[in-house]
Amino acid sequence: MKQGRTTKVVKIGGFSHINSVCIGADNPIVIQTMWKDRFSNHLSFEDLQNTAQKIDNLAALGCQILRFAVPDIKSAETLGNLAQMVKMPLVADIHFDYKIALRCMDFPVAKIRINPGNIGSKDKVCAVLEKAAAGNIPIRIGINAGSLPSDLCKEVQDGLNVSSALVKAAQRELALFKEFGFTNFLVSMKASGIADNIEANRIISQVTDAPLHIGVTEAGPLAAGAARNTAALLTLLTEGIGDTIRVSLSDTMENEIIAAREIIAAACELSQGSEHFKRLKRTGVKIISCPRCGRYGFDTHGFTNRWENRLYSIDKDMTIAIMGCEVNGPIEAKHAHLGITGVGDKVLIFKHGKVIKTITADSADKIFNEELEKL
Repeated sequence: MKQGRTTKVVKIGGFSHINSVCIGADNPIVIQTMWKDRFSNHLSFEDLQNTAQKIDNLAALGCQILRFAVPDIKSAETLGNLAQMVKMPLVADIHFDYKIALRCMDFPVAKIRINPGNIGSKDKVCAVLEKAAAGNIPIRIGINAGSLPSDLCKEVQDGLNVSSALVKAAQRELALFKEFGFTNFLVSMKASGIADNIEANRIISQVTDAPLHIGVTEAGPLAAGAARNTAALLTLLTEGIGDTIRVSLSDTMENEIIAAREIIAAACELSQGSEHFKRLKRTGVKIISCPRCGRYGFDTHGFTNRWENRLYSIDKDMTIAIMGCEVNGPIEAKHAHLGITGVGDKVLIFKHGKVIKTITADSADKIFNEELEKL
């Protein structure tokens, strides 16, 4: 099955003041992340405003959906209050207690993620589906290798491969949703193993037209996690499998979003001429920078750290070069719309390989900003 051409569309949000995000079919791949901090049960209005501003900043980086862990009823109410203050669709991630999911749906929470393997009995799952159907709120069936039903855990211990166990768990929930007549859902199949992720998603893409949320769970810290996610997600996306992604990292939400953007961009490059290309294509800044070595005359690491989020928040197709010396400077990055490097005690600003200004290091950020705003 060609995932990008035959999946149904699930709309997230779109009610009240909240943005509408469509997932599936020919819609672009949607980027999401998950809030990293524990929700205080007693957030003041000022705290909620500060959180809302952080969410707006994530949106500027390219995040379209944001998920929150909701461990208790009070957290559900806090999330509900926040959902009334932001445009981004917020998702409640529920484990163990179906009543938390029911409470979240009293507010403009845009989607509910449940793991049916631990949400409880059939009647509890159906109670969630009934209220979601009444409010036109989509559900994500979230199947994780680490929280499979007990009988499937036993089968894995006895030799069943993890990908098959994930598919079995998903098929049970798909059957339950079908029995109830609930169609407004997505599916995710996540494990920490790259091969397990790829195989499980390949199989499930053949048996459901539900949009697929893909990602590698427990992937690790920034470098390791980005590598593992890339290996799995790049494979799936270039095969047309996957409609929304979250790059799970033991790192910041911002870096999860940036990594997701870069994985989609890489899949887009590899998919030129394919039927998947349009879903992967998006606008935005491409940052190129040299790794730095003993020749460096400009602190590429420090400058990149200061400017990365600002640059990724610009919704224009352009390349920005941050280079360390005259060897990897204007000539090697001559395709860049704007670049910066250093030679001796001077900093060079260049456009398309041509140096336009030679300045001192202490004015580098100011002058770079001026030239950036001219683009």
